[in-house]
Amino acid sequence: MNKSLANNAPPEVGATLQRMRLARGLTLEDLSRIAGVSKSMLSQIEREKANPTIAITWRLANALGVQIGELLSSEVRTADLIRLVDAHEIPTLPGAHAGYSLRILGPMDLAGKYEWYELILAPNGELVSQPHDPGTSEHLTVLSGTIELEVGEEKKKIRHGGTARYPADQSHAIRNAGKTEAKALLVVVQR
Repeated sequence: MNKSLANNAPPEVGATLQRMRLARGLTLEDLSRIAGVSKSMLSQIEREKANPTIAITWRLANALGVQIGELLSSEVRTADLIRLVDAHEIPTLPGAHAGYSLRILGPMDLAGKYEWYELILAPNGELVSQPHDPGTSEHLTVLSGTIELEVGEEKKKIRHGGTARYPADQSHAIRNAGKTEAKALLVVVQR
């Protein structure tokens, strides 16, 4: 191939994506769930059978906790000793229909073991969860407002600064019964 044509070729995102995904111990299914991109699309991208759109590349970069330019670069970088993650890079699971926002604060390579989130609940907002895997627990610390926690048949209120620890392998709900926004730190530990 003519060298000038090779220099105009698009970056080979697939190899970089696969290297980053494997370095974080993520399966295609894990990355698909986190990034909101289908598993088949991820497979095609990694095999260089499809080029991702800018929107998909942005989602993948956010899910992997890297700048979009790092995903588009074929150059292998050494990891920084301190990795800063800007606010716009933190993936958010929107639950606007239920009055909550869940920002994924933990690194993706720990997903499925230890996960931590910033939970913001609008007045009357709620995060209702089905039972997680057996042995899973959650730790909820209220940073502002008052939150009502329901686990099974039991309900308790947690006020600003309080922490609730509870089994998450049964149905549970986190609600803001107040008139102002409530904010909490949610840590999920899976055994």
